[in-house]
Amino acid sequence: MDLSNLMHNYPEAVSMILFAIGFSNLLLQKNLIKKIIGLNIMDTAMYLFLALKGYIVGRSAPIVTDGVQSVEAYINPIPAGLVLTGIVVSVSVSALMLSLTIRLYRRFHTLNLDEISTMLKKEGL
Repeated sequence: MDLSNLMHNYPEAVSMILFAIGFSNLLLQKNLIKKIIGLNIMDTAMYLFLALKGYIVGRSAPIVTDGVQSVEAYINPIPAGLVLTGIVVSVSVSALMLSLTIRLYRRFHTLNLDEISTMLKKEGL
């Protein structure tokens, strides 16, 4: 087994491990707050991966300074823009999920998804 490729691409491996942790947390947890945390971990893993794919060693941010206008001097700005847009959307989605979780807690007095489902079945909804 050749570990040189893994060691060369360890940031990508860390991103995949973070995504797997968030995904398993999202699937296995019963508590709604823990599910939201798992989704946020998955978001962070994707932002890390996109930032890694957009970075090129030896190049700088795409801000024209000192009259250098060559494309080869700068990194790709599109992944950075996607990450910033994703962060804004992620914050909005997290705020919405947390507000809905508060509403569920006020109604059912629990954050356990199985208990909420059972109570909804008893009510006939």
